[in-house]
Amino acid sequence: MSRVVTSLTNPTVKAVRGLHLRKERDQSGLFVAEGLKIVTEAVELGRAPRILMYGKDAEGHPLLKRAIQATLAVKGEVIEVTQDILAKVSRRDNPQAVVAVFDQAYTPLSALDPAAAACFVALHRVRDPGNLGTIVRTADAAGCGAVILVGECCDPFSVEAVRATMGSIFAVPIVKASEAEFAGWRSDWPGSVVGTLLTAEVDHRQAVYERPALILMGNEQQGLTPDMAALCDVNVKIPMRGRADSLNLSVATGIMIYAAT
Repeated sequence: MSRVVTSLTNPTVKAVRGLHLRKERDQSGLFVAEGLKIVTEAVELGRAPRILMYGKDAEGHPLLKRAIQATLAVKGEVIEVTQDILAKVSRRDNPQAVVAVFDQAYTPLSALDPAAAACFVALHRVRDPGNLGTIVRTADAAGCGAVILVGECCDPFSVEAVRATMGSIFAVPIVKASEAEFAGWRSDWPGSVVGTLLTAEVDHRQAVYERPALILMGNEQQGLTPDMAALCDVNVKIPMRGRADSLNLSVATGIMIYAAT
């Protein structure tokens, strides 16, 4: 059953706070998700928390009861904590009433089935966790088969990225691959591989998206590198009609996903 913790020096509390650091997440294979909605999404998808923390405000909520049952079923730890602990764990002045710790889950590149969805998304060296989380959420909304992180990317299991996914981190397969691994895997892709370049001449609405489409996006600063652009069957541009000369990466990726689906 649950126990009550009120001290910030409690070992479990300190361990959960440490998961804000990538080094701790990498070593433990764990990550933090905040909010009853996100935790409920995870439980519904068969992902039970390893640690479940909740405050008085959430006590008695039927969804919390379900999350507690799921946590205990896998011999996880259930802890009632103070508002101060929730604030410290989430690093927010107005924290969610529920915070949970989950196992990270990556899908091997070789395990992806191109026939499973009309569209897949690959991101090369994406740097901003908010952008990454928003892209995962959009990929989920559009029914994409996976989000593939190519090269050195930001951590999809950082608190900022997980917040931005709004629970989609549990619904969309996340894949990590080196540039060489991705290039070799892409050579057998049965559909179109479409990239975006500011210098491209083909409008994204006129391109042919042969399904399953693989959308390849570059990072926020440089866009696609020449090597990555060369892996695409076609590179397209999203027209800019105002003074802005480019779009936010998550917005541009969303436009491309829906063009392909």
